Amino acid sequence: MEYGLVVLWLAMYLVVGLATLPLAAALFSRFHDAGAAFAIPVGLAVIGIVGYLVGHLVFGWPALIVALVVIVAASATVGDRDAVDERAYAEAGVVFTLGFLLIVALRSVNPAIAPLPLAIGEKFLDFGLLQTLLRAGALPPEDMWFAGESVRYYYGGHMLTALLTLFTGTAPRFAYNLALAGFYASLVTAAYGLAGAIAADHGSSPRVAGGISAFFVGIAGNLHTAGRVLAWLLPDGLLTSIPGIDAELLAWTPAEFSYWSASRVIDGTINEFPLFAWLNGDLHAHMMSTPFLLLVAALCYSYWQTPAAEQTRRRLLLAAVVPVAGLLAIINTWSFPTAGGLVVLTIAFAPADPATLLPPSLAEQLPPRDGIAEELRRDGLAVLTAVLVLLVGGLLVLPFWLGSASTRSVGVLPPRSGLGGLLLVHGGFLLAFVPYLAGRAAEHIDPKRPSRAVAWAIIATVLIVGLAVAGFAAAALFGPLLIVAWLLLRSRTDVGFETVLMIGGFGLVLLVEFVYIIEPQYQGTDLERLNTVFKTYMQVWVIWSPAAGVALARLLDPSSALPELDTQRWRTVGATIVSVVLLVTALYAGFAVPAQLGNEPVGSEERTLDGAAYTYAVYPDEAAAIDWLNRRQGQPNIVTAAPGGYRWNPDEGKGASAPASLTGVPTVLGWFHEEQYRGEEPYQRRLADVTTIYEGSTERQTELLDRYGVEYVYVGPAERNAYDLTIEQHPALEPVFREGDVVIYEVRRQ
Repeated sequence: MEYGLVVLWLAMYLVVGLATLPLAAALFSRFHDAGAAFAIPVGLAVIGIVGYLVGHLVFGWPALIVALVVIVAASATVGDRDAVDERAYAEAGVVFTLGFLLIVALRSVNPAIAPLPLAIGEKFLDFGLLQTLLRAGALPPEDMWFAGESVRYYYGGHMLTALLTLFTGTAPRFAYNLALAGFYASLVTAAYGLAGAIAADHGSSPRVAGGISAFFVGIAGNLHTAGRVLAWLLPDGLLTSIPGIDAELLAWTPAEFSYWSASRVIDGTINEFPLFAWLNGDLHAHMMSTPFLLLVAALCYSYWQTPAAEQTRRRLLLAAVVPVAGLLAIINTWSFPTAGGLVVLTIAFAPADPATLLPPSLAEQLPPRDGIAEELRRDGLAVLTAVLVLLVGGLLVLPFWLGSASTRSVGVLPPRSGLGGLLLVHGGFLLAFVPYLAGRAAEHIDPKRPSRAVAWAIIATVLIVGLAVAGFAAAALFGPLLIVAWLLLRSRTDVGFETVLMIGGFGLVLLVEFVYIIEPQYQGTDLERLNTVFKTYMQVWVIWSPAAGVALARLLDPSSALPELDTQRWRTVGATIVSVVLLVTALYAGFAVPAQLGNEPVGSEERTLDGAAYTYAVYPDEAAAIDWLNRRQGQPNIVTAAPGGYRWNPDEGKGASAPASLTGVPTVLGWFHEEQYRGEEPYQRRLADVTTIYEGSTERQTELLDRYGVEYVYVGPAERNAYDLTIEQHPALEPVFREGDVVIYEVRRQ
């Protein structure tokens, strides 16, 4: 185990946060901790956005140095040193350290950056992006799977990881897992800080709210495991009497637990949540963007706290959202519109009138109105402001949209989710939100006119049942909650920003039932919205976690008791709800974490963070060849077997583009994902050209080697099983590496 690297990376994160602390204090001056929990995310955001902008001129150390100078300069000039709370930062540092060490422990058991059969996921994509960025002299980097062209993917998180790798002087195979731990710890700490700030403004315990929020975002799982445990505990006769019960559910026992199953609950979709994602271990965009999504939410809450009279500060806080939104676009484009949605909801519901953001002459022409007109006025101004924020944020990263972004069209009315799946995936949050919203709504019931409340309840029940029967389960489940939350905010009931976060999540869950991003490979199948739900549900989990922390903390707080309930009864009810919620959502971690920690290390005799250690044990000849390639400077193009895929099984002729993915040295054609990024015709043309390079005539081989600028021809087990290798007789090729069945030829040109 590389304990020195663990200490180095942890110290690096904490020092970046310490340097950023005055800037965080200026941004979050009204937070109970003066923004201490967001110091590290703010520092990472500055490194990311400055590194991206400077990186288009020159990437690497120059971009990193400029970013670090900006952090120090911003903290010195606009930062508020008098507001810094060192004790609060120490507390946030403890939370960060615990989260960091948890992922280090989990990843040290299975650190492998590998495709099937050793691991599941897209680790080769993530590591290949990291490696090609470390080789890049300027942005955008060259695509390691499509030599000669720039990357067509959101690579901002990998770019940030590359800068941190340079900063610590760490080999990428170790940096991969240490960066994973850092993003997780940043997410957990941000959730802790945001929930604590909201709870403190309600007069509730910030530590209780922050602790529950950190639990939800970092430890909790969905109710899939709880459902299986319940089925296992119940008598068999009781379950078999239920029509349509799943036979697999009846046969399940705790010994058959798999961490994977909970991520595939709703048919045709992926239902990841943070703990699953980090157990799986991809350094993927939907994970690296999470702390910055909460940073946007925190900036929105700082706006929410700011009085209407402080017009300049509210404008500056919205301006601060701009670069973070731009950063989200290049890290995980799916989160870019969500940032806009949070801005819309914040401005629409904040105590300050959105018209006060305008110059006084314009604000006077938009005075408050009554009823629907007032709703339209506030919402319209909020939408226009959010569009402006996203527009400027998008322009800030314009090169990404013009070169690296992959275009997709929008589809409507995909296959919809069933009620059972929705309850299993989101039920943990509903157990917190329903009693919280119901309790606040009860304050509006006139005890002298109970019949009115009964009538509304009957109407709502009929509507919910009707929607469920019609196949709109999500609308039946979340539509009423969204309406209740919206009305509570409008009526200025004792609710706050936690309810804004609830509404944001309700809206996203409903949105993906009606709209999806078309993925050509899934068209016409039940998987049409697989990626849409996958990328959206992770965001829902992240923004709901602080809301759940606040809701449950307030249910435990006797000062939040409803007038109809005495303090003792409120405490009893609240403690019962909180205990049930924590128990059922903790069951997944209760099985998954010990199972992971109890495994034997993969590809190594001891625990390690070396993501490439397995290659020496499983593919020793190719490991040596990959090491040789990794020592080449720059980005010399190679050619390998194509297409690569999710399985590295060279004995069956199945390559995984390992030489390119593990080194960042671009190959003519790698994983089949390139068909999604580039289109069918360019992909098929290169696929045919790779075959010709290995099997064709000398003349055609020479032509194609020159066309793609190939400097090295890789011949390993996958190539030998897939092609009739006439390339080995090419007169311009000279072997420069040989180990077992693996030979690397250099193309000698005059």
